[in-house]
Parts: sequence; structure tokens; C-alpha cells
Amino acid sequence: MKSRPWDDYYARRAREDGYPARSVYKLEEIHKKFGILKRGSRVLDLGCSPGSWLLFASTIVGHKGLVVGVDVTPLTLRLPPNARFVQQNMLVWDESFLEAVGTNFETVLSDMAPSTTGSKFVDAQRSLELSESALAISARALRPGGAFVCKIFHGPDFKNFSDKARKCFSRVVHFKPKSSKKASKETYLVGLGKIGG
Repeated sequence: MKSRPWDDYYARRAREDGYPARSVYKLEEIHKKFGILKRGSRVLDLGCSPGSWLLFASTIVGHKGLVVGVDVTPLTLRLPPNARFVQQNMLVWDESFLEAVGTNFETVLSDMAPSTTGSKFVDAQRSLELSESALAISARALRPGGAFVCKIFHGPDFKNFSDKARKCFSRVVHFKPKSSKKASKETYLVGLGKIGG
């Protein structure tokens, strides 16, 4: 039987490790390199479905920590005791959303990605919209000194977005995990040390 092209080493490993998606290993790599998750901390996971990042983060922060997952799609995953879920469209949010999820997080994660169209320009623009929203939410929900991780597709406005992030964080790094598919245009922007209140 011919294997599916997306059924690679990381996908098989995710099934063995009990995660719903291979993307968990991207977060694992980012965490190992930058130490973005801390025991007992509060984490906001934007675009959390199907739940791999939420599960991984919940194991790192432990029972004294909290992970709040957010997605437009309902989460079918059984949540660990230190996690909760809020259903929300990340392109349309207001004060009531911030009241629902809370603030003063040590880390904001965003693995949000648009439904791809096949057009690199359109996909990059849609990715940018989600990334801009995640950055705006982090400005409100992230405590000073906190960390921000955001997936973004390369496009003409990639530099402008990075420059905006540099005004919000003392250090900004672009990182492509080894577990990202080689053909993927995704990059992760990692913001460390949120500036100000």
C-alpha cells in the first residue's frame, strides 16, 4: 500500500506520542531553542485546533499553569485539567473576547494559518491578516517581558510585520523548525521580552 505523501516521520511520531497533529514538534523545537514556556505560567494559544500545541504547552506549564486555547473551529480534544477553550474568530475580536480569555499571559502562541488558495500572494496576505491580529492581541494580553510566537507566510509585507514586532519586543527572531515541511513558505516569528505595559 502506497503511503500518503503527508504521512511522514513527524506525522507517524505524533500518532505514537498521542498528539493530533505533527505541528507539535515545531513548538517543541521553538521551546527548546528559546525557552518560551515556563512551569506554572499562563499561555494563550491562538488557532489551537486540533490541539497539539495546547497539549504540549499544558505538559510544560504543569498543574499550576494554565493554557487557554482559541479557535474558530470547535475543539473536539479532551482538555487536560489545566486548559480551557474559547471559540472565536481571530479576525473579529473585541473587549469581550479579552474578558473571556483573560490577560497577563507569559506567552502568546499563534499557529494560525489561512485556508490556502494556491496563490502565493493571496495566501501571504491572508496569513498576514491573522498575524497582525495575533500581534494586536499579544499587545493587550501579554505581560511585560513575555514571549510571542507567530506563524507567518513569506510575502511582500513580511518585513513590515517584523518591524512592527520589533517595536513591541526587545528581541525578534525568525525561525523555521526542522519539522516544517521543506516546501512550506511558513516561518515563525519569535518575540522575546515584551516592552512596556
